Amino acid sequence: MTLEKNCALLVIDIQQEDFVEMKNSPDDPAWDCIRNAKRVLDVFRTKKLPVIQIKEVHRENMVDFGRELDGSEGVHCIETSPLTDYAELTYPIETDYLISKRRYSAFFGTDLEILLKGLHVDTLYMVGGLTDVCIHYTAVDAHQHDYHIRVVTDAVAGSSEEAHNYALKAIQYLQRDALVTTADMEG
Repeated sequence: MTLEKNCALLVIDIQQEDFVEMKNSPDDPAWDCIRNAKRVLDVFRTKKLPVIQIKEVHRENMVDFGRELDGSEGVHCIETSPLTDYAELTYPIETDYLISKRRYSAFFGTDLEILLKGLHVDTLYMVGGLTDVCIHYTAVDAHQHDYHIRVVTDAVAGSSEEAHNYALKAIQYLQRDALVTTADMEG
């Protein structure tokens, strides 16, 4: 697969908090998503294409959670916690762009749109999590802003297998070419 000239990679919410109890070993399937995300990240860095690292961050007094705590999630990603930092395997390097967000979509209340316009990006590749939450809402907003979207299906993970699969179907409904794999990226 040839990457589009005006594309960028969004590494969404790959943070310490999500991986603190996992063991990074070859026989741990829970790490397949982050290993694949790292492979995609390496492709973008090798080709010197823009990488945008996005992390969820909330204030310690929780005034910026909004309705988020009404759902299944508890308090998470508090800015003073070391677990809110980026995960080690996909940790940003000097040439990566960094965006902090306080809502599910990477577009909502951030300067992502300004950055993408400045980089002349028209296609967004996405890795990270959760497929049914932050990936999905970012993909929908990207679609609404007329970006082409590509979700690397084996480099994203959902809150459950069922939720993951439904989110991928919903994203593909928006753009028929939206779903790609890590192998596609390396080919």
